[in-house]
Amino acid sequence: MEEATGRVEKFVEKPKVFVGNKINAGIYLLNPSVLDRIQLRPTSIEKEVFPSIAAEKKLHAMILPGFWMDIGQPRDYITGLRLYLDSLRKISSPDLAVGHHILGNVLIDESAVIGDGCLIGPDVAIGPGCVIESGVRLSRCSIMRGVRVKNHACISSSIVGWHSTVGRWARVENMSILGEDVHVGDEVYSNGGVVLPHKEIKFSILEPQIIM
Repeated sequence: MEEATGRVEKFVEKPKVFVGNKINAGIYLLNPSVLDRIQLRPTSIEKEVFPSIAAEKKLHAMILPGFWMDIGQPRDYITGLRLYLDSLRKISSPDLAVGHHILGNVLIDESAVIGDGCLIGPDVAIGPGCVIESGVRLSRCSIMRGVRVKNHACISSSIVGWHSTVGRWARVENMSILGEDVHVGDEVYSNGGVVLPHKEIKFSILEPQIIM
């Protein structure tokens, strides 16, 4: 593309060889006339329509600032969180948490409550309205809105969904995924458990599995 005008010179979807350092992502703004280019059959707009519009010098793009990553899988989400927090560190963002209980890059919403004796980080995000009770250990995890993590629980390399609860002395690790409104009992261990929403977990999950 021409950097000054944004005009796309050539559009190649998933190229086999290097053609540029820009990717196709975000939002499309299309003139309704583009619909006339789509035949009444299964059609790839990226492979068939955009290349022809580019050849007619009618396709333009805008380079978006900020951070972008494909996070289609939970493991990718945790990796993306780490890279995003790294990007905040590089610009010395004031949003990153500081304190004797913080290790590495940590993002804590201002409405979250953190108890005494916690150790948080690296690579942790804590959402609005969360309550992290005393003695909790968090690392490489995302704690969504309204979660309560009770005393001395340990969460690592996992995602805890909205309004869930992790019990006292519980351990959640190895890419465990707790859906919305999941309640893990006291002293329960989750080793890679993927728990669907609105469940109560009273027994340990010793091997990675889906709890429906």
